[in-house]
Amino acid sequence: MARPHRLSLAGCGLALLLAGCGDTPLADALRGPAAPMPGAVTSEPSGPVLLVTGARRPFRFMLLQDAGGQRLWRAEGGAALSTQGARITATAGLGAGPATILLAATRLEGTDPLDDPRALPGREARSLRSIDLQGATRSPQDLRFGVQLDCRMTAAAEGAWLLLTERCTGDGIAFTNRFWAEPASGAVRRSEQWVGDATLTVEAHGL
Repeated sequence: MARPHRLSLAGCGLALLLAGCGDTPLADALRGPAAPMPGAVTSEPSGPVLLVTGARRPFRFMLLQDAGGQRLWRAEGGAALSTQGARITATAGLGAGPATILLAATRLEGTDPLDDPRALPGREARSLRSIDLQGATRSPQDLRFGVQLDCRMTAAAEGAWLLLTERCTGDGIAFTNRFWAEPASGAVRRSEQWVGDATLTVEAHGL
């Protein structure tokens, strides 16, 4: 059996760190004051930035930590994202209300097809994923651990881009993610990703 490709933060997980799970430098950084947000971006920002829409309001995420491509991002007000490459693996602080379901962790069996988008045209890549979900209030009764998903990804040219379409189903959940990559480099510059009760549009700058 392929060894799980872990795409979640170690320890308590991103969302639980924000709730104060443990006293670690990372938890301290997340609980600390966030820097004021610059105004709307009208040109290419300097440094890594994720511009995110689709939540309760637009967010501009700044890079807080990068460990081998597993990155932690933070926006004003304490919202946070964990990513592995172009994939969102956990969220916190994005919910619109107490009924909102959030993506708390992601584990992928084997290789993520997003690791090499240029190898996808002409074939379908299948991946098995396990995710954890929780409510915006972090109530124990809203936690769902180990939700199994079967995901299939295909690629096709769309203008100057390579469009990667990923369809996932399992345990009463069905959604579609889309990623737009540069054909020459395989770098994903824009995506639409399911993170629970919301689908986020992400534009990556400076990566």
